[in-house]
Amino acid sequence: MALIVRTDLDMSRGKIVAQAAHAAVEVALKARGTAMFERWRQAGSRKISLIASDLETLDHISSKVAHGIVCHMVKDAGHTEVPPGTYTVLGLLGPRNSIEILTENLALL
Repeated sequence: MALIVRTDLDMSRGKIVAQAAHAAVEVALKARGTAMFERWRQAGSRKISLIASDLETLDHISSKVAHGIVCHMVKDAGHTEVPPGTYTVLGLLGPRNSIEILTENLALL
């Protein structure tokens, strides 16, 4: 699983953790019951946190998501640090090689 966090929003560490958790839960729920999900869980439920400099980066990656990759873009409710409807994190779950191709130019968070 890759959790790609926008850094242009200046979210606090706590907000980033909460948004990444939302992405992880939603991706896991979407993938639940698939062979891919079971392989991911049995292999230790690997997660990697990456940096996206802006919304355009998240949009670019999500537009390239191919069949076999589950994704979810978190849209914040706007109760705390960002305006309502702000997209904060993109979560991806799929074959490791496919995720690495999509995220190869992103730095670790």
